[in-house]
Amino acid sequence: MDILFRLSRCLWFLCSWMPLRVHYIFSDVVFFPLIYYVLRYRRALVKQQLRDSFPDYDERRLRRIERDFYRWFSDYVVETLKLMSISADEMRRRMEMVNLTDVDLELEAEGAPFCFLYLGHLGNWEWISSIPLWTKADEVCGQIYHPLHNRVMDRLFLHIRGRFGATSIAMKETLRTVLGWKREGRRAMIGFISDQSPKWEAMHHWTPFLHHDTFFFTGAEKIGRAVGARYFYVDVTRPRRGYYRAELRELKVDANSDSPYPVTDAFAQALETSIRRDPHLWLWTHNRWKRTREMWEKEKNKSGSN
Repeated sequence: MDILFRLSRCLWFLCSWMPLRVHYIFSDVVFFPLIYYVLRYRRALVKQQLRDSFPDYDERRLRRIERDFYRWFSDYVVETLKLMSISADEMRRRMEMVNLTDVDLELEAEGAPFCFLYLGHLGNWEWISSIPLWTKADEVCGQIYHPLHNRVMDRLFLHIRGRFGATSIAMKETLRTVLGWKREGRRAMIGFISDQSPKWEAMHHWTPFLHHDTFFFTGAEKIGRAVGARYFYVDVTRPRRGYYRAELRELKVDANSDSPYPVTDAFAQALETSIRRDPHLWLWTHNRWKRTREMWEKEKNKSGSN
């Protein structure tokens, strides 16, 4: 396994050392035609999810979003390849972090040890792992991840996500790790990509999202309550090719809300606003609504009868 990992890492590195502009040529000439025309990668799923999410859009507009999405997705592939070798200076130039330093200083002054960052699969979320380049050396920057089934690919992604100092935390280890940092008195900024489709056993809360009754993970909010975390949404935009802008905005909770998970609801609303602004930058190939509320009710009734 170690030999295969090293060989794969060397191959990835060799592919990544070229300038990003050369990578984009491959994206245009190779990856986009391959994914969109030849493999037709999940195109039926993307079409259906776009139609369901934007019922007021005509077919021409939906086709344009679909095509723009696959062009961006091809760029995402080469941008992620580039993470293996991109320098810290180039990453600082291509990735703009808005409000991060101010938020960090504010929380430090208040004595707030934990900052939880809510993200979606919007823009290049892998590039967000560069956050340690903008934070203090004594602050832990963590990112929650779901281990991949392929062990070699899992190690490769852990390697690129940790290149700039971020600590990857397996989802099942989140609570234990965060409580451990709390006992040690450490300050931490932790990113949660929270727009995946939960498994049946993790379904506890649904909220309106893109014309769907949608289940969302609630773990970040639960853990945040236990450690007194502040919650922020990371709004990612792409001003131009090869450049991203990530702005931190505190998730404000409606004082009159009777929701058991108001922060999760606020995240869903913020993410939907971002997707409506830049629909082509969200990961439409992910089958977000494969588990519906109706299916969950049947599953719950089935479990209750056993």
